[in-house]
Amino acid sequence: MAMEWITALYEAFLGTLIDVFPIAAILAFFQLVVLRQSIPQLGRVLLGFVYVILGLSLFLVGLEEALFPIGELMATQLTDPAFIAPGRDIASLGWADYYWVYLFAAAIGFSTTIAEPSLIAVANKASTLTGGTINGRGLRIAVAIGVALSIAVGAFRIVTGTPLYLYMIAGYTLVVLQTIYAPRMIIPLAYDSGGVTTSTVTVPLVTALGLGLASTVPGRDPVLDGFGLIALASLFPILSVMSYAQAGAWMAARRKKREAARSRFDTETATPQPGSQQ
Repeated sequence: MAMEWITALYEAFLGTLIDVFPIAAILAFFQLVVLRQSIPQLGRVLLGFVYVILGLSLFLVGLEEALFPIGELMATQLTDPAFIAPGRDIASLGWADYYWVYLFAAAIGFSTTIAEPSLIAVANKASTLTGGTINGRGLRIAVAIGVALSIAVGAFRIVTGTPLYLYMIAGYTLVVLQTIYAPRMIIPLAYDSGGVTTSTVTVPLVTALGLGLASTVPGRDPVLDGFGLIALASLFPILSVMSYAQAGAWMAARRKKREAARSRFDTETATPQPGSQQ
C-alpha cells in the first residue's frame, strides 16, 4: 500500500514538473531576454516553484485517492434503488424519486464553491477595488447559489437524459437578456465569476458526481451524459451574480426613495404654514 502511494506521488510529481516547466521557461525568457532584467529575489521564486510543484503533486494524488472515489461512491449510494425506493423495481423509478440526488448535488455545489480559493481571491480583490461597494462575502454566496442550482439542474439532466444543448441555449439566452438590464459595473465580474468557480475544489467532486450518476442511472452513458456539469457550473453563476447586483440596485433605489420621501415630509412639517401664527 505504501509503495503504491509512493509510486503515485512520484508519477504525479514528474507530470507536474513537466507541466510547470513551460510556465517557468516563459516567465524567465520574458524577464531575462525581453525585459533584460534580473529576477528579483531569485531564491524565493525558486522556492515558490518547488512549493507549487509539491502542492499540485499532492493535490493530484489526493484527487485520485479520495475525492474522485468519494464522489462516485456517493452517486452510487444515492441512486441505489434500495435507498431511493425499497421494494420497487429500478425501471419504475421516475425523475422525482431522485430528490436526494438533487439535494446532495446542490449542497456539494454550494459548499465547494464557498471554499474555492480562486473565488475567495477574486471576491476580496473586487471588494478592495470598489471600496466595499461590492461585498466580497455577498458575491461568494451569490456565486455559490448559482453553482448549487447548476449542479442540481445538471443532476436532473443526467437522470432524465435530456440533451445538454437545450440547457445551454436557454441559459445563455437568459444571460444575454440579463446583461442588458444589469448594472454595468457588475457585468465583467459576473462573467468572470463563471470561470473562477470551476477550479481546484469544485471540479473534481462535480466531475466525479456526474460520472457516478451517469454510471448508475439506468440508460445513461458516462461519456454522453456524465460530462456537462462543469459547463452548467460556469453558466449559472453569471445569472446569479447579475441577479444579486440587480437586487442590490433595486434595494438601494428603494431605500433612497424612502429617504427622499422622509426628508420631504420632515421639511414640510418643519415649515410654518400661512396663518398658523397669531
